[in-house]
Amino acid sequence: MDGRVIDRIIQYGELKKSDTVLEIGAGYGNLTERLAEKAGKVIAVELDASLASFLKNRFPNVEVVLGDALRIDFPAFNKVVSNLPYAISSGVTFKLFRYKFDYAILMYQYEFARRLIARPNSEDYGRLSVAAQYYADIKFLESVPSSAFRPRPEVRSAIVRIIPRPPPYRVKNEEFFMRFLTAVFSQRRKKLRNSIKINSAMLGINSQEVSRLPRDLLEKRAEALKSEELAGLADQLLEMS
Repeated sequence: MDGRVIDRIIQYGELKKSDTVLEIGAGYGNLTERLAEKAGKVIAVELDASLASFLKNRFPNVEVVLGDALRIDFPAFNKVVSNLPYAISSGVTFKLFRYKFDYAILMYQYEFARRLIARPNSEDYGRLSVAAQYYADIKFLESVPSSAFRPRPEVRSAIVRIIPRPPPYRVKNEEFFMRFLTAVFSQRRKKLRNSIKINSAMLGINSQEVSRLPRDLLEKRAEALKSEELAGLADQLLEMS
């Protein structure tokens, strides 16, 4: 990664010696080294055994954890700064929401980052947008061109800041809400009435119950509804199941 991009990531992190930073996907340690200079402790998670071995004992304040970030338990940390492996972006992001931390500075694929911050009635707005914004405030910090990496990937990247917070609204069952989002956004071109009926078995509801929901909302597509409206529909459906 270009050193200038690493510099900006470090600046966004506003690291102090009192910080314990989680880095997921440490690789060869280019970012790890800079994190170690600024933070009191770095927890570097790496799946590749040879890379983990390469990193061990290179920096006195870096704890290298060999393992799959989606499967292991993370040690205590208060900040996250990572160039995430893009294949596990979604899984890692939602796993982080189960932990308490101040904020995260994360590198994502550009398109994924756009979906994280998307608002209703936009092309990028979908399940990921609603679900992630339920748990955190998310800000797009900057786009990073593919030329900043070696070898050069085929995609652009983006740096995003995530600040966890209590949900701005409450749902009766988070697991059902997430299933509901999957159901309605899997049929993006269909009106809610039809997308809910098609996925009634997955939701565990009688498809005939859909007609009891507010008609004005049922005639819209999921992408046109605010997250609070989607949450309200999910709660009503849960009561019918």
